[in-house]
Amino acid sequence: ACLRKRGNTPNTTSFYMRILRAVYNRAVEEEAMENQNPFRHVYTGVDKTVKRALPLDIVKRIKDLDLSDSPKEDFARDMFMMSFYLRGMSLIDMAFLRQTDLHNRRVIYRRRKTGQLLEIEWRDEMQRILDKYPQNPTGYLLPIIRKPDINQRRAYRNAGSLINSQLKKVASRAEASTALTLYYARHSWASAAKNMGIPVGVISEAMGHDSESTTRIYLASLDSSIVDKANSIILSSL
Repeated sequence: ACLRKRGNTPNTTSFYMRILRAVYNRAVEEEAMENQNPFRHVYTGVDKTVKRALPLDIVKRIKDLDLSDSPKEDFARDMFMMSFYLRGMSLIDMAFLRQTDLHNRRVIYRRRKTGQLLEIEWRDEMQRILDKYPQNPTGYLLPIIRKPDINQRRAYRNAGSLINSQLKKVASRAEASTALTLYYARHSWASAAKNMGIPVGVISEAMGHDSESTTRIYLASLDSSIVDKANSIILSSL
């Protein structure tokens, strides 16, 4: 119930429960506790993901909105577009990007979810958003966690809630028939890449997925320039 209130989807909740169950089972195996079967009524399956991809014309409409009358909506739109520009980067990875992760027009970071090291070309579209905001005193690159002396995990979650609540208003202005959230940026980038004929292996590499094992058996590790070219094609179409 707590995870649902925080906006987690059934698949995300199931993922957390499977991890917790594995820890519990290990404790039982080591005889640290007696097995009470606490997970027998807990959902740990995987549902088919609801489609969350926007067509490029809607993404362009969101990008071109004049939101100068609403700084909160403007910020939410900027973070949505920044996620899209960064190949669908997740909010947690965006929030904890360090200023030192950007060097020589390259962003190099490690995905928190998979641990995969990714490298992204820093483009003018990204810099224009960054230039709208004062330099972050926390040392983080983007203006998501803005105060150094606070609980940063809580600040990241609060920022996510604010962004998603404002994106609903942004979607209404853009006449997008969906309850827009930041996660749509990730799905939309992947969908745009697929529709442009970019190979699944390239998309997988670009987004830092670790589940394209079959693809990677016959695909060598992709050169970052190939992935950058894929991102360039998508961003140039906006």
